[in-house]
Amino acid sequence: MGGINQLFTGMRSSATALTAERTRVDIIAENIANARTTRTETGSPYRRKLVVFEPVMGDSDLGPKRPTGVAVTKVVEDYSPFQRILEPTHPDADSDGMVSYPNINVVMEMADLITSLRAYEANLTAQENFMRMAQRALELAR
Repeated sequence: MGGINQLFTGMRSSATALTAERTRVDIIAENIANARTTRTETGSPYRRKLVVFEPVMGDSDLGPKRPTGVAVTKVVEDYSPFQRILEPTHPDADSDGMVSYPNINVVMEMADLITSLRAYEANLTAQENFMRMAQRALELAR
């Protein structure tokens, strides 16, 4: 019975990771889409957003609680400085002709996107393997 519980714990863990990575991909896509947004509803440039993950702790047959998954606990703004570029003809230029652009490095966002997609793929593969193991266990139980 313990093996089945561990199998389902693994499936839940992979499922939570898939959800978390999907959120991360969505936020990265939003950052890339707004890389040149110089004015939002607040009047300032778009600020890069980051996803914060935390472990989900669950009961264990072996004693104290242990990590059984991951969850997105919040999405935070990156308060690093905006990029300032001299563009005196831009409608959002200040009195010195400088325009504040979002604090987004598209190359870095693309690297984060690739990392997130690889993590998603790895968890999807793990999920598929858990399903195959469960099917095999059912076949053996017949």
